[in-house]
Amino acid sequence: METNESSYVPSPDVHGKRSTAPVKSLSSDPTEKPTYIRFLVSNPLAGAVIGKGGSTINDFQSQSGARIQLSRSHEFFPGTTDRIIMISGTIDEILRAVDLVIDKLLTELHAEDQADDVGTKTKLRLIVPNSSCGSIIGKAGATIKSFMDDSQAVIKISRLDHSYYGLNDRLVTLTGTLDEQMRALELILLKLSEDTLYSQTMTVPYTYAGVFFSGFHGMPYGAVPPPVPAVPHNTAAHYGPNMGGRKFQNNKDDRTNSLTIGVADEHIGFVVGRGGRNIMEISQISGARIKVSDRGDFFSGTSERKVTISGPQRSIRTAESMIMQKVAYASDRLMD
Repeated sequence: METNESSYVPSPDVHGKRSTAPVKSLSSDPTEKPTYIRFLVSNPLAGAVIGKGGSTINDFQSQSGARIQLSRSHEFFPGTTDRIIMISGTIDEILRAVDLVIDKLLTELHAEDQADDVGTKTKLRLIVPNSSCGSIIGKAGATIKSFMDDSQAVIKISRLDHSYYGLNDRLVTLTGTLDEQMRALELILLKLSEDTLYSQTMTVPYTYAGVFFSGFHGMPYGAVPPPVPAVPHNTAAHYGPNMGGRKFQNNKDDRTNSLTIGVADEHIGFVVGRGGRNIMEISQISGARIKVSDRGDFFSGTSERKVTISGPQRSIRTAESMIMQKVAYASDRLMD
């Protein structure tokens, strides 16, 4: 994983002039469901995106219609000193917001030497869940090659770095001019929007060791999102191979909040880990108590083991999201 370069850095290569035409999505459906994209920005440049008192980021949200959030000044993507920007909305709204953000970054990068930033080759590093990278790559790399041919941007996907506990994301680096990057981003977003698992990760908090983004709290500029619903008292949910979210009341009377998750038997080993290491780490990081049912003890009519999480609501949500990431990783491994 690249750690010695800025998340958005100009290279000496300059080709052509940037088009002034607005970027348009291939989809014109006004009812397009919301999606999101996350990418890295160096900590010093993050202030330029925010602006004094949040003025710049509020302006970008107003112009684009998208919601823009940043991780806090001490919350970095593992292995880097770069903060995380999350932009959510329709594909058109996201593309408008990203265009505004990157244009602002280019302006800041070239402000001191007054260089012409039009056509400058830069690197934009997207954060994509490991489980969704396959759709970008395609069979034998056909999809990613077609994206590069179409956009003229160079697209590279990092390997999953197992050095950081809880890291189930990979970096997708787009190298090119702003126009080339925006076209590549558009193609990637359109492909990710077809991935149902990707849409489910929009509200999953980060669980990197040492970093906790609760529903990506970051810096709450602009419209305040709907509150995250509290975990119901003593409920149960199933996360089988299709990551379904069926919930049932648990009749057990307990004074603490609890959530029972059904995890497919073939995935439970990835959740527990060798010698119980994974589940102990999840418990330690989240602060929740986690209990896995014995072998053969399934939810009625399924082959899903019972994983009961109890504790404060925030701890339950954190543990649940970490377990979901393990299940997604297991599904990806078993499909390989």
